[in-house]
Amino acid sequence: MRTVRRSFLLLAALLSALPPSVQAKSKGEYWMYIGTYTRQNSKGIYVYRFDPASGKATPAGLAAETSNPSFLTVHPNRRFLYAVNEIGNYNGQRAGSASAFAIDRKTGRLTHLNTVSSRGGGPCHLSVDKTGKNLLVANYGGGSIAVLPIGADGRLGEATTFIQHEGSGADPKRQQGPHAHSIHPARGNRFVIATDLGLDQVLSYRFDAAKGLLTPNQPPFTKLAPGAGPRHFAFHPAGRFAYVINEMKSTVTALAYDAARGSFQELQTVTTLPQDFQGENNTAEVQVHPSGKFLYGSNRGHDSIAIFAIDAAKGTLTPIDRVSTQGKTPRNFGIDPTGAWLLAANMGSDNIVAFRIDLATGRLTPTGQVLEAGSPVCVKFVPMK
Repeated sequence: MRTVRRSFLLLAALLSALPPSVQAKSKGEYWMYIGTYTRQNSKGIYVYRFDPASGKATPAGLAAETSNPSFLTVHPNRRFLYAVNEIGNYNGQRAGSASAFAIDRKTGRLTHLNTVSSRGGGPCHLSVDKTGKNLLVANYGGGSIAVLPIGADGRLGEATTFIQHEGSGADPKRQQGPHAHSIHPARGNRFVIATDLGLDQVLSYRFDAAKGLLTPNQPPFTKLAPGAGPRHFAFHPAGRFAYVINEMKSTVTALAYDAARGSFQELQTVTTLPQDFQGENNTAEVQVHPSGKFLYGSNRGHDSIAIFAIDAAKGTLTPIDRVSTQGKTPRNFGIDPTGAWLLAANMGSDNIVAFRIDLATGRLTPTGQVLEAGSPVCVKFVPMK
């Protein structure tokens, strides 16, 4: 009996010593949801069965039919999925909408619960706050943000907060007005952070999760370089740093984050492109690896994923590599929960390309797996169990 107990304890110790990404592989498979633009070859949100042991994704069909679900987010309880409907006219209003779905963990299928106005045109990004009671939405076309309450049944209510951004930026063509591009709850749920491409600002709001209310923080924003065009945003897992990918300048800005004040200080701005690149490029997605060691950003034009090492003490970035996505116009990409795989959504070539992540160096190696998908934009994972 003692021998069995010693063996069990030894096995438990060995498993606990493994990297989190390796431990997670024993937890089973995932549903991988793909948000798209609904054009001729797409009808809505698609789902794949994803095996983290092999990195293989198997098509499981159309999960839900809905209009332009370009960006998705998953509720903390993993029972519900939310999608923007990136449109400019909802029920006669100059606004887009957000849709709620119940997740069938056995089949991956989504059941539509309801759809409500996002209060602004062209919603492009959304996230759920830490309590699971509020959906945060950024409206690119309308240059605004909104908070939509989430009921116990997952359904969405009408907006409890709507804030219209004001002003313009340095570029008269692309920054003639505000363009809210992403919105995230901060750690602790006391603040909400939004980026606005049209204003070159990272905006900070105080957040009352119980009431679903946002109020401007002091200071209300951090100003980035003129014409930068901040698009997407990612916190470092440690909570002390954050990163903004700037669409128009093809750069990433590293920020120090003061969690007590909800404010930022710029540390560094680096290019996502090689020095010899000539041509047009716009960046899109930025994500920090679950280990906190690496940062990834997508280039549309150069059609690549830029890879950076993160200094754990300083939060600054060092370029490692740029890897072709083997497709055109990579928008969002997904790093699976184990941290072992990255799947790049190439909107312009209607495919999703899989890469293995080297957990020691952060480098990407294509696996040879290419999935056909109509106008893919966003990649999200949900555990099957």
